Parts: sequence; structure tokens; C-alpha cells
Amino acid sequence: MAVAAVLLISAWTGEALLGFFGITIDAFRVGGGLLILLMGISMLHGQKSSVRHCPDEAEAIDCKEDISVVPLAIPLMAGSGAISLVILDANKMDQWEEHALFASAIIAVSVIVWLVLFVAEKMRDKLGIIGLNIATRIMGLILAAIGVQFMADGLKHLLHGLA
Repeated sequence: MAVAAVLLISAWTGEALLGFFGITIDAFRVGGGLLILLMGISMLHGQKSSVRHCPDEAEAIDCKEDISVVPLAIPLMAGSGAISLVILDANKMDQWEEHALFASAIIAVSVIVWLVLFVAEKMRDKLGIIGLNIATRIMGLILAAIGVQFMADGLKHLLHGLA
């Protein structure tokens, strides 16, 4: 539910928040693309996530048995990369029907994420370490390509006078 909530809020209010700070969609596209590219490169190298939390968050986690919201949902699943993707995709939509369909897709993906987490241990046992490493690297390559495409689109619009 936390993943769905964060992504839905980002889809509906992200562009207004960027406007408040004076950030154009194209600048955000380049920044978000760079972030997604770095995440993809990290996955290609098989590195562990560089997402960290402050000492106060660590203490709060130690006091709780449930880690589903922090750090699992936020920032690992609904982190800066996912939020960037959602804001940029929501920006392409003009009509409320498109936004409603997009919100439905976010909810569907959140349900799929829950299902995958529900069967994660069984999947890990079936795939094994090598299978997980192969899947991680393939997804890292796809993520890197998405990041490069976002950056190319943003730079094309930002630097259109130079071309």
C-alpha cells in the first residue's frame, strides 16, 4: 500500500511540485535519467543497493518488527527512480481518463509487487544465486537503457537551439 500511495501521489502532484521549485520537466528528465542510469550500472556490476538511512531511521527500524514501509517500500521500491519514472510518464498525459488509467496501472503494479514479495523465497530457491544474478544484470541493462533514453529526450529539448 505504501508503494501505491507514494507513486500515486507522485503521479498526481509531481509536476506541480517541480513547478514550485522552478524545475522544468526536461531538466527533471535529465536528472532522473542520470539517477536511473546509475542504478542500472550498479545492478550490472552486481553491487548491493547504495540506499542508506540515517541513524534515526535505523533506530526506528530496530524498534519495529515490520520493515514494510521503511526501508522496503520507501526508498527501495518507491524511491527516486520510480518516482522519476512516474512523474515523467504522468507528464505525457493530457486527459483525466489517461490519468485514471495510469493510476489503475500503478495500483496493478503495486499488487504485482506484493505478489512477487509473497512468493519471493520460493522464487529465490528455484532460481538460485546464479539465476538471481542473471536476472539482476538483465534488469540493470534495461534500466540503464531507460535512463539513457530519458537523458537523451531531456537534452534534446533543453539544447534544441544547439542542434
